[in-house]
Amino acid sequence: MSWLSRLFSSRKSAAQLDLAEAQQQALAAWRALPAPDLTRPHYQTRYIVVDVESSGLDMNHDRLISIGAVAVVNGVIDFQDVFETILRQDEVSTTDNILIHGIGGSAQRAGIDPPDALLAFLNYCAKAPLVAYHSVFDQTMIERALQRYLGVALQATWIDLAWVMPDLFRERIDAQVALDNWLELFGIENIQRHNAVSDALATAMLLQAAIARGAGRGAKTPASFVDTEKSRRWMRRYG
Repeated sequence: MSWLSRLFSSRKSAAQLDLAEAQQQALAAWRALPAPDLTRPHYQTRYIVVDVESSGLDMNHDRLISIGAVAVVNGVIDFQDVFETILRQDEVSTTDNILIHGIGGSAQRAGIDPPDALLAFLNYCAKAPLVAYHSVFDQTMIERALQRYLGVALQATWIDLAWVMPDLFRERIDAQVALDNWLELFGIENIQRHNAVSDALATAMLLQAAIARGAGRGAKTPASFVDTEKSRRWMRRYG
């Protein structure tokens, strides 16, 4: 690495310079964690299933309000291994928006300071592969918030079940459909729709179905799910 590269790689963003020392140490500890081994079997992997609530659906302008996450470890959901946070909002979202996710104005104002909320999320996830349904929205909202408040790029492995499920269960649904279609197919109850943890839990149960089917069909690792998603996307674009 040249001296110029070292200079720029050592420079901190404005967001990082605004962090307290303890926050910078927490961020450094997360950065130092090893990358996940995506070639390990599903039943030796910790997945983090993620869902977010936001002030709207505009990924470029709306704000991240809450993150819910559920761990699937070695194929099993541990109901004690759950993450939830509400990011403190200086500007409360609209009434129509609140009616969707149920996070009222007082709860938004009393939320966790965004840098601390996001550091807690990074600590919970470590470097585990992240799973969502239609992940582009969750990924974009989280990465924008991380860049804004922590000055960090997540660079995580994301797996989108909206692409993986149709490949594993072509005999049932061989198309991209809404999450609710898959939940109904497998008899999975979503306890509270548009609640980040409840949505993440329902998606985690769907991941369990994907893991069981994948393990029996040669798709035995996180890497195999990543490859499946890439293939389906390629076929959708060029097929």
